[in-house]
Amino acid sequence: MGKNSDTGKEKAQVGKAILLAFIAALLIKFFIFDFMIAEGHSMVPAIRPGAILVVCKIFYGIRLPGSGSYLIRWAVPRKDQVVVFYTPLGELAVKRCGDTFAGNVFYALGDNRAQSYDSRNYGPVPDDNIIGRVLGIN
Repeated sequence: MGKNSDTGKEKAQVGKAILLAFIAALLIKFFIFDFMIAEGHSMVPAIRPGAILVVCKIFYGIRLPGSGSYLIRWAVPRKDQVVVFYTPLGELAVKRCGDTFAGNVFYALGDNRAQSYDSRNYGPVPDDNIIGRVLGIN
């Protein structure tokens, strides 16, 4: 009987460890880092279609998932940083930050001008639309 109760305790501990790991992974994905797959040709040659992007969601501040603004902001995008954001039309996009303007907006530009739908089409983008900064490309 002692052996079965030890096995039950071990299973409970393993279950708790798995649950905690799952919760930690979700927290990391929603608040800190995310992986995305690039689509389209607007950022060629820097980012090719199918490239895996590592996005730091807390680079500019803390934002609740699904919210339209940052709770706490400690940085703003700078020229030439590659950011993931929602366009004014609500589409997810990856572009290079062009000029930044007063009023917390930036100009989003694709590296491949011939095939990029960017701020030249839809105008400046509010900083609050930024999901995060691209830190790595594979």
